[in-house]
Amino acid sequence: MAIPVVDLADFLSGDARRKQKFVNDLGKAYEDVGFVAVKNHGIPDDLIQDLYKYVQQFFALPSGTKRQYEVPGLAGQRGYTSFGKEHAKGSDAPDLKEFLQYGQIVEDNDPVKSEYPDNVSINEVPQINSTLKKAYRAFEKSGRALLQAIALYLGLDEHYFDDYIHNGNSILRAIHYPPITSEPKSAIRAEQHEDINLITLLVGASADGLQILTKQNDWVGVTSLPEQIVVNVGDMLQRLTNNKLKSTTHRVVNPPREMWHTSRFSIPFFLHPKSEMSLAALDSCVDSRHPKAYPDATAGEYLDERLREIGLKK
Repeated sequence: MAIPVVDLADFLSGDARRKQKFVNDLGKAYEDVGFVAVKNHGIPDDLIQDLYKYVQQFFALPSGTKRQYEVPGLAGQRGYTSFGKEHAKGSDAPDLKEFLQYGQIVEDNDPVKSEYPDNVSINEVPQINSTLKKAYRAFEKSGRALLQAIALYLGLDEHYFDDYIHNGNSILRAIHYPPITSEPKSAIRAEQHEDINLITLLVGASADGLQILTKQNDWVGVTSLPEQIVVNVGDMLQRLTNNKLKSTTHRVVNPPREMWHTSRFSIPFFLHPKSEMSLAALDSCVDSRHPKAYPDATAGEYLDERLREIGLKK
């Protein structure tokens, strides 16, 4: 399935007509599908290549070395999380993956810094540390522009989300799905789930496997071209818009058996606001035909609830 494609250059062009078309196309895609592919996304190709190169070097380290970067008590929010720790909400079978997470770096004396643990510095692959930071900032910039377009689509001020996501609790997650060596319990690399955050930006993936669940209840593979990133709606934005924008269920399936010996790498950026942002449904998204669907919660409260549901927090 070719998901809708939008060109971020249109939004940033300074041309009012092109900008409005981008807003309309993005909003319609998020109402209908929940996923889009974005061209001219602003994340440099050489940065993406470096990111994948160093991430692969990290995951190639011995298990004992990687486990030195696993920090107890952080619910996987910084550093390394070993194989089989996370599962989808409602599933007992652990996902067939390990991952490395890099979070917000507060550099302007914002008191929110006290909420965030420090990032873990990888000694064996020193270049990965500065590369993760550069990628994090590039994703933040692209994500801010996309949320400005979403705000306009929702009839909000263009900069509605800006302060909420400045020094927000976003996470850059590098995932490794190792070769499959025996019949897995759930027979799937990542069980069906929805993302927790506002939007997710996914750059590249070293192998196929991502599928989304359509409105017709069919699983279809998602493909995007190398120069595109895939961006989907998360549950926080779905709650805020009272289901107007859809958080699409997706999963990562195993490759054909003859490809079981291969790894898959994937690097999503989960764009989160600051923890105090209210996710209470926007007044403009509630009416008699669309009554309020969710209880009020802050982003921090909702994140905490979901981390417990997926087994990262006890």
